[in-house]
This record gives sequence, structure tokens and C-alpha cells, in this order.
Amino acid sequence: MTIQNRIAASLMAAALFTGASSLYAQTAQNQNSNTTVQDWNTPPAGTEQAGAFRDGIEAAKLDKLANRKVDAKASHLYLHPPVKGAAQAAYRTSFEQGYNAALKNAGGM
Repeated sequence: MTIQNRIAASLMAAALFTGASSLYAQTAQNQNSNTTVQDWNTPPAGTEQAGAFRDGIEAAKLDKLANRKVDAKASHLYLHPPVKGAAQAAYRTSFEQGYNAALKNAGGM
């Protein structure tokens, strides 16, 4: 009877290890695919106004949810940027890029 117990224990351990490794591989694959899906909402390199890009993404989401006009230039933050002076043009450009990226990737909303 002890030989049967040892064989059974060995088989159960082997089954657990194979299941764990396949689960690990599946989890790693899911994380890699999630990373590529989320790349669209990262501001382009060299964008000084990363906050404006994210504001544009959020504004697009809110406009869509509230059934408002879906247009970056009609958005409140585009019309009234939270920055002053010369930074307003850069803010509006980045805001519009984020807004359009969110619309282009509406599945991510």
C-alpha cells in the first residue's frame, strides 16, 4: 500500500506542477497582450504636456458617456485650458492628440 501512496503522491505533484507552469505561461501572455493594448493612451515621446494628453483622453470618455458633441475643440478644457500664456497652444495640441487617440481606440473606453 505504501508504494501505491508514493506513486499517487508523485502523480499528484506532477499534475500540480504542470498546471502551475501552464497557468504562469497563460498569465504572462495575458500581461503582454494587455500592455500592447494600453500603449495608445501613452503620450507620444517628446510631449511636454503629458497631462493635457491624459485630459484629452478623459474628456473624450466623458463626452461619449454624457452623449455630448464628440469634438475636441468643443470641449471645456480645450476652450479654457488650465495653463496660462504661451503654454495654452501646447496644451491644446496635446489635449487634441489625446482626445483623438481615445476616439480612435474607442474599444479601450
